[in-house]
Formats: sequence, structure tokens, C-alpha cells
Amino acid sequence: MTDVGPPSDGDFEEFYQAFFQPLTIQLFAYTGNMAAAQDVVQEAFCRALARWKKVSRYDDPGAWVRRVAWNLATSQWRRARTAALFMRRQREEYASAPSPDRVALAKALATLPAQQRRAVILHYLADLPVSEIAAQEGVAEGTVKSWLHRGRTALAAQLTEKEKTRA
Repeated sequence: MTDVGPPSDGDFEEFYQAFFQPLTIQLFAYTGNMAAAQDVVQEAFCRALARWKKVSRYDDPGAWVRRVAWNLATSQWRRARTAALFMRRQREEYASAPSPDRVALAKALATLPAQQRRAVILHYLADLPVSEIAAQEGVAEGTVKSWLHRGRTALAAQLTEKEKTRA
């Protein structure tokens, strides 16, 4: 591969100095973003450097770098547009506010010890039988039954206490 390699005799440095700023200004005008313009121009020059022996023999190497930079900027714009269109098609989903009972239950559950809370949630919300909870938690079924009993007792006490204060 003789067309790939480092530039010789400082040709590339001179080329870079002559074309970087004007090309960056053009791409800034196109993108409206100086950082994005500098990025695509820099990437175009990196690609030119990688094949400088070939690019330097073109009639107008600056035109090649300019085309690459514009193509990169256009690709970035298309990706951004596609992402924006995707986001516009997404519906915002609104969830209704939780009921006071649900808030009270969540607060009461939060006060339970972790094992009791997991057992109550898995049994009553996930509808898992005691045997599956025991297998998942790696404990005996009697332990799960004990957690459920203690959890229900604590929840009943908290929730009836809150009902009394509400009334």
C-alpha cells in the first residue's frame, strides 16, 4: 500500500494551515455549532492524513477534504434529525396520581423489615405461593409464613391507626 502513510516534506502541515480555518468557518455557518464544525473538519483532515499520498495527487485536495467534512456534517445532521423525529413520535404517558390508600400502603410497607416486605410483596402483589418465595429467598417455608404473619400484623396495625387518625 503505497498510497497510505505519513505526509512528506511538511506538505500536509502547509495544506492544513491553509484550509482548516476557512473550512471550519464554512461548516460553522452550516451547522451553527462551532464545536461540531471543528470536529467534522478535524475528522476530514485525519482521513486526508491517513491517505495523504493519494489525496495530495488530486487536482484539488482541498475539495476532497471539504467534501468529506460536509458529508460528515450532513451525516451528523441526519442522525440528529432521525433522533428528533423518533422522540416526537413517542407519546408521553401520564399516570394518574396514586390514591391515598396506595400512598398509605407504600409508606406502611417501607417501615417493614426487608424480608417481611419482600415476602408480603411477592405473595400479595406478585401472587407467588409460599413455596416459590421460600425457594427464591433460600429459606424454609415456615420462615416465609412467619415473615408473612409478622408483616401482615405490622401492616394492619399501621393502616388501622392511620384510618383512625383520618376519621
